[in-house]
Amino acid sequence: MPSPGKGSPAKTGSRPNSHRLTPASRASFARVANKIKMGKKLEKGLKEKNASAVSQDEENPNKTPEPYSCTGNFQADFTELCRRNSMTYIPPIIPRARPPTVMGHTESGKPDKGKGKAPQAPVEPDPDPEQDLDGEGIEAPPKTFTIKEKFEYFKPSVQVEMENFDKPDTVTEIYIRGWKIVEPIMEIFKQCWPKMAKLHTINLWNCGLSGEVITILASTITEIPEMRNLVLDGNTVVEENWHELMGEESPIQNLSLRHCGITDKGAEQIGQALGSTKRCNTKLISLNLSGNRITDVGAEHIALGLRMNRNLMSLSLASNFIGDKGASKIAEILSRFPLTHEEVVERRKHFSEKDFPERNKSPPGSRREGSKDRPASVRSQSHMDKDKKGSKASAKKKDPKGKDAKEEEKHDKTKKKEKEDKTLTKKASIAADTKGTKGKGKGKDKTKQAAQEVEDLSGGEVVNPLTDVADFIDGQLWVSGNRVLINLNLSRNKIAESGMNNLLKAMQYQTTILMDNKSGGTGLMRIALLKNKISQEHEVMRKLNDIMLHKDPYYKQPPQTPDVQSTT
Repeated sequence: MPSPGKGSPAKTGSRPNSHRLTPASRASFARVANKIKMGKKLEKGLKEKNASAVSQDEENPNKTPEPYSCTGNFQADFTELCRRNSMTYIPPIIPRARPPTVMGHTESGKPDKGKGKAPQAPVEPDPDPEQDLDGEGIEAPPKTFTIKEKFEYFKPSVQVEMENFDKPDTVTEIYIRGWKIVEPIMEIFKQCWPKMAKLHTINLWNCGLSGEVITILASTITEIPEMRNLVLDGNTVVEENWHELMGEESPIQNLSLRHCGITDKGAEQIGQALGSTKRCNTKLISLNLSGNRITDVGAEHIALGLRMNRNLMSLSLASNFIGDKGASKIAEILSRFPLTHEEVVERRKHFSEKDFPERNKSPPGSRREGSKDRPASVRSQSHMDKDKKGSKASAKKKDPKGKDAKEEEKHDKTKKKEKEDKTLTKKASIAADTKGTKGKGKGKDKTKQAAQEVEDLSGGEVVNPLTDVADFIDGQLWVSGNRVLINLNLSRNKIAESGMNNLLKAMQYQTTILMDNKSGGTGLMRIALLKNKISQEHEVMRKLNDIMLHKDPYYKQPPQTPDVQSTT
């Protein structure tokens, strides 16, 4: 028998020499094993940590997240705020649709003549047209539109106009059409819009706005830096609190409220927001109130607002229910009108503060300042003196041609002359400064500045009608009417011959007064009176159209024939 040590493997089960591990291999295997153990421990720790976090969230489901600060990127801000409000559907923000442009032409319609541009890639030839079973060519679909899914057009979306579509923070205009904006959505807009530095136009058409939403919108537009245009057509609000959009801090210049169901109640509030003896709107330039339910009462309230307003340039009251009374009141404001008692008091206060600015200010420690601590006998004596003075003033007031009225009229004429002299002196100095800066580096800037100052001194200056020159007629102070309003639309109303006749007289008065003084404005330049209760062939309408035809800035005289030129 062979011995155990020869020709047979050892019984100890040891590996051959070729399979034995070296010390270096053993060390590497140990490192790998340690890493695997550490990875398993780390994974186990993360699972425990996540489980504890989930349990904490389940324990505090009402925990409010950290407040989100908007960045000016409308799409990102709006989406994140909607997600935080747990909205089931988030309206997408898409670019506003534009008509397709012709290849090789710029947006202005002119061909691109730029030089030094990179060569364009070669145009690939059109593929062969498809053929039907009969071998005839199938007409390709047009490329002027895109096909979308069913009802995709009717889903809520926010359309935007941007200066640069590659930069999401350059949104300039926002359009929302035909879906209801409730208070939570408006609160989200209130956070997003003030951070948009270039936003200047908001158009919310037929969005079912409510009085609360209008209040939120009114507080939002005051915080938008470049806000100018607001269109809210087709929104019927029961509260009719549209006047909140025309407050003292409102930056709106163009406001459109067409087909909003505005009645005389809303028109009264709008008229008070336009102007009163205490304050006036100094930002609004254009107001569109067409297609509402305004009658003569509402038109009179709007006319009262135009008494003191010297900033509004365009007003549309088309497609309402205004008759002769409303038209006559508007005509009175355009020609001239007598001041009420309250307006006369404010006028005298204004002149008093202007002539004697320190008159009503009492020095500290004076007897007037502590008048409440004065003895009763002294206070009663002062009241008696005031009553005597008041009785004397009332006695003088009974005389329609009293001394006070004549002095006030004389004072008005003196003020007018001083104002004209000051304006001429200032214009002369501005012209001299402009002439002296020709040929210098800053000449253009000074020229522009001088032109702006001349415009401000002439027609661009906002005049307070209470300080305008007044005529004393039949015991009343009469001032010139509103000559800043240049466009008026009264089409499709119920104005008959009486109202049209008053409008004709107002235009004749404006034409006459503009021959003497143009500093108060150009007067009405366009007036639309179509489809009222009077024929366009009526004599009053022909006279009115003849007057307004030459004042229309778009009117062009027909070219003269050779016969007419030879006679002249």
